[in-house]
Amino acid sequence: MVINFASAPGATPLDPDEAAGLIPSHIFNNAQLNEWEMANILEGERWAFSRKRNNILEADFIRQLHKRMFGNTWRWAGTYRTTEKNIGIDPLHIQAALHDLFRDVETQLEYKSYPLDEIAARYSHRMVAIHPFANGNGRFSRTIADLLLVQHGAERFTWGAAENLVAEGDVRRRYIDALQAADRRDYSSLLAFVRS
Repeated sequence: MVINFASAPGATPLDPDEAAGLIPSHIFNNAQLNEWEMANILEGERWAFSRKRNNILEADFIRQLHKRMFGNTWRWAGTYRTTEKNIGIDPLHIQAALHDLFRDVETQLEYKSYPLDEIAARYSHRMVAIHPFANGNGRFSRTIADLLLVQHGAERFTWGAAENLVAEGDVRRRYIDALQAADRRDYSSLLAFVRS
């Protein structure tokens, strides 16, 4: 049975083939899906933050992390999307765009082009803009930015102090607004949001 999950404002809708990749058979609505995914995400984060990692700016690592975060939920977790979405680049350009993003972040870190918080916030924003996976890109991009911070001795972002940025509400609206401002190259709202 394929379930038609409603998408929150600003979220990426799944196409029917992607929705059919749902692994647990006991999920019938968005609330159950969000709860199940959150448990899966926490498992992935425990794995990611369990030790110092030297490969967080590599394609193999981000695919592995996405699979750890969503692999108990979706059969396609950890694989790049092949379909067009309401956000993101053409699927054919994902690998090249990620390669460029990783090299840019390495260079920004090496030359201290921006403060570490700004490098991490820009990294998260660009990851969302590329949208490498069918779903979970926002949650994944926040985790990967936090991991970058922790690997460099900083505290994780608070992300508006929201327990769940997936749920509709004021905090999610501010987050989406900040991402849209960053799309226009104005990072001030995003930089304020990540530590609010």
